[in-house]
Formats: sequence, C-alpha cells, structure tokens
Amino acid sequence: MKTVLAIAATDSCGGAGLAADIRAIAANGAHAAITVTAVTAQSAHAVESVHPLPAPVIRDQLLAVFSDIPVAAVKSGVIGSAEAAGVIAELLAPLRLPYVLDPVAIATSGGLLNAPGTTEVIAGRLFPLATLITPNAVEAAALTGFDVRTRDDAARAGGALLDSGCGAVLVKGGHLDEDEAVDVLVTRGGSQVFASPRFGNPNTHGTGCTLASAIAAHLANGQDLADAVRLGREFVAGAIQGGYAVAPGPGPVDQLWSFRDRAIPSHPPLQESRS
Repeated sequence: MKTVLAIAATDSCGGAGLAADIRAIAANGAHAAITVTAVTAQSAHAVESVHPLPAPVIRDQLLAVFSDIPVAAVKSGVIGSAEAAGVIAELLAPLRLPYVLDPVAIATSGGLLNAPGTTEVIAGRLFPLATLITPNAVEAAALTGFDVRTRDDAARAGGALLDSGCGAVLVKGGHLDEDEAVDVLVTRGGSQVFASPRFGNPNTHGTGCTLASAIAAHLANGQDLADAVRLGREFVAGAIQGGYAVAPGPGPVDQLWSFRDRAIPSHPPLQESRS
C-alpha cells in the first residue's frame, strides 16, 4: 500500500486537520503517515487557540518518517509558523514527491491558524515544490489581491498563482457566486472546470482537508492530476452528503461515507469542461 504523508495540525473536535486527513487518505486506498505542525483547541463553533510546535520537533517527525517509509505523496494543511514552513521546504525539496498543498490560513469559523509571516514563507518556498495548491476562493483572493467571485475570476486567480512556480492550482468554488459548486483546475496547458450540485447539508467541516488528502492519495496510487482531482471531488461529494452533526453548530463531512450501512443519497454525475 502506498503511503501519503499528511503534514497538518490537530483539530480537537475531530472534523478537520489530521483527523480528516487520515480518514480521507485511508478511504481512498493509501496509508497515512503524519507530521503534527500545531495543536489547536477547537469547538464546533470556533478556534479557541492555536499552538504551533517548535520547528525542531517538526523536523524530527519528518526525518523519522522519511528514514524508513517510502512516501509516495505529501499533503500539507496548516503549517503554523514561518520556521516550520522553512524546515518542511528544506526536507521536501530534494525528494520531488507529488505534493498537494492546501494553503489554509483561516478556519471556516474565522480563527487565524498561522503565525504572522507564515503565508509569505509558504508562498515563497513551498508553492514552488507543490504539484497542486488548493486555495478556496477567499484564499485565492487573499493570495492574488483581487476579487474571486465567479468561475472566470477563479481561472484568472489560478493563472496568477501559477507564477509562484507551483505545478497547478485548483481554486475551490464553494464561496463563488455560482448556482453550482464549481472548482477550476488551472495548469500551464489551460483550465478545466468541474461542476456539481450544491448539497443542502450544513455539516461541511473539514471539506478542504478531505479534498486535498483524497487527491494526494490518488496521486500516490498513480493517477494523473486531472483524474486525481475528479476522483477527489467525487469522494468529497459523498462525504458532504453524509456529513453529520455532533453538536449544535456545523458538523464534519463523513470521510467514511462509502463504508456506512446507511445509503448515501444519490447525486447526478459531476460535470467538467475544458478551456
């Protein structure tokens, strides 16, 4: 079985971060190794506090994994600090592994997840190592400096982010002003639009972590990028439909939806177009 290394923070309510990564990687046919970058205190409503781990601790975890596990792909989420981003870049650069980078910096509830200065180091040192970066529309707008409201805006933002040196950009469209959930994959060969229905389930905590981890698992198992994105999106569609409440407030998506005895409501085939 192929191994995906998930580099991310913990989530004490179990919906996102490494909890989501491990479940999504396993459900998509790979083994999850992990490196913890930060410990967060989260409820269903808010991020109460974030505690980045010291960079030497992150280095030790990475070295331990790489010492005897043949990692086939990497996924990263919350990095926590500029120092941690530097260590991760130093150790990943010579390996040239398939790498899905989710540039999450602000939780859905609004809490800041990285220390000041972290995003700049991630963009400068980790983006050039990434096979794919997966910003949502809000993150893409913050990284590029212009509004991202439509699929055309998403394609424009993706094109601008390619200048960072990453291999490709998937601008996630949950926040776009579109009737459908539209994600735009931008590569140096053009753009590809993936569209699916919006589901009414409010339990969507962990969606971004789940998608990035699922894509990384498919890359580890030999899929090309477009197919890995397509399969990852199909997996997330089922996870969103299976999302469940664990407390008053938004609950998590269900990365184990395909293993449940209960039936998941069917959904129309996902659509895609190229330009």
